[in-house]
Amino acid sequence: MFQTAELGQKVSKSEFKQRELILRENLLALQQRLRSEGKFPVILDFAGVRGAGKGTSANLLNKWMDARWIVTQAYSEPSDEEAERPTFWRFWRFLPPKGQIGVYLSGRYSLPLLNFVYGKLSLDQFTQELERINNFEKALADDGAMVLKYWMHISRDVQKKRLELLENDPLRSWRMGPEDWKNWEMYDRFIEAAERIISQTNTGHAPWEIVEGEDHHCRSLRVGEILQERLERHLLKEQFRQKYLSEMRKEVHEKVKQAADNGNGNGNGSHGKTIMDKLDLSLSLGKKQYRKEMAIAQARLAGLHQQAMQKKLSTILVFEGPDAAGKGGAIRQITQALDVRNYKVYPFAAPTDVENSYHYLWRFWNCIPRAGRMTIFDRSWYGRVLVERIEQFAGDDEWRRAFAEINDFEDQLIAHGTVLLKFWIHISKEEQLLRFKSREETPHKRWKLVEEDWRNRERWDEYAAAVHIMIQQTSVQQAPWVLVENESKRYGRIKVMNSVCDALEKAIENAPQCSVKPAGKR
Repeated sequence: MFQTAELGQKVSKSEFKQRELILRENLLALQQRLRSEGKFPVILDFAGVRGAGKGTSANLLNKWMDARWIVTQAYSEPSDEEAERPTFWRFWRFLPPKGQIGVYLSGRYSLPLLNFVYGKLSLDQFTQELERINNFEKALADDGAMVLKYWMHISRDVQKKRLELLENDPLRSWRMGPEDWKNWEMYDRFIEAAERIISQTNTGHAPWEIVEGEDHHCRSLRVGEILQERLERHLLKEQFRQKYLSEMRKEVHEKVKQAADNGNGNGNGSHGKTIMDKLDLSLSLGKKQYRKEMAIAQARLAGLHQQAMQKKLSTILVFEGPDAAGKGGAIRQITQALDVRNYKVYPFAAPTDVENSYHYLWRFWNCIPRAGRMTIFDRSWYGRVLVERIEQFAGDDEWRRAFAEINDFEDQLIAHGTVLLKFWIHISKEEQLLRFKSREETPHKRWKLVEEDWRNRERWDEYAAAVHIMIQQTSVQQAPWVLVENESKRYGRIKVMNSVCDALEKAIENAPQCSVKPAGKR
């Protein structure tokens, strides 16, 4: 695979200077087009053999273009903050917004490669790690991102010479570490692993380019010219893609509306009853019994959360449901039992302009808690398949693929050891009307009721169909939905509290002494 990158190709200094001037001018022009026209980010990854020019190439791109619109990130061993969260948290954090370029060194491929070479990962585990990376790259590419990966290569002999030069240079020898020579001795093993990486992750939406790294001039021009060609193509492709998607989404919307107008179901892929129709909304609890059970549940939750903190178990609670269903009240009963320093509640509404410049999951990844903490989402990433779907903020293609993206996101949380609970708080349409009227008549609650709530109510059946499909697609064994009958708030709150306590108790029983390893010791 790498023989084509060991040809000894060279470019003279004079030729390099001539071509560099043209290339730099073209890249700057493309960067400005990206900023003004491009509704997508550019993600460039540099991986490969030590000494093949990864860092030099990243520096050169920052020199050739306007560095103010380039996000450059070099990864090392995970910090404590990073190690306490799922692996991909740190990669989501430093994504570039739409219209900008991200340049990454020792990124998502680095640790899987090292761990496989040194026997810390089996072949099956290595393959699973690469599949996770494929999912990440596909999610970004499906959202329009341009993903381009450079594998910088030099031969074993050339690498040896470069390591010797670096070691003997008093100004640069600090960059050498004992692991560099150890890695060189395992050169063939690294190349074998690299071939597996490229074979499994060289996709149409996130291709690899193998670059010969021996000659500085040849390597630099190759990196820049590949970027120029790919960016030109992607800018053109996105124009056609957006036009096609706009037409397709309009056509789908018209067909759905026509089906609904003709009485052919609701036009949202569901007919008749939904899973919520099976809920017994008559379930209730007396005030005296409620107070007794709530006191017990809150005391139990307080103790369990302290144990979870000692074991470094993070908790994420997701609350969804119709307007006025009682999400806020259920959340308050939970937080009253906890130390305010150890939890955070995130109420999510429509994304801001900044949030809209990223993949829709970006803002939620940024809220993942540190080890032992609890994070509560009052509305969440499920907005993609609910309000964004119903209100046509997300096209048919976007919300349909979101199910797989959400399942993968939640699977990463669970694999990291996070306790994840998802609550659908449900009431009847009639009860919602009563609660709306009560809010209108109560001064300190009136602010909660907005015009959008009434508009959403008119589309109750559409939302019910969307919720049914959401639960069908995302209620998996490891992360099932808890459906809460909340016509009686007292009954619903106790069910939520007991569900949280039961999940924490089970996780604590099954948890090792410490579920998070210190950074640098993976």
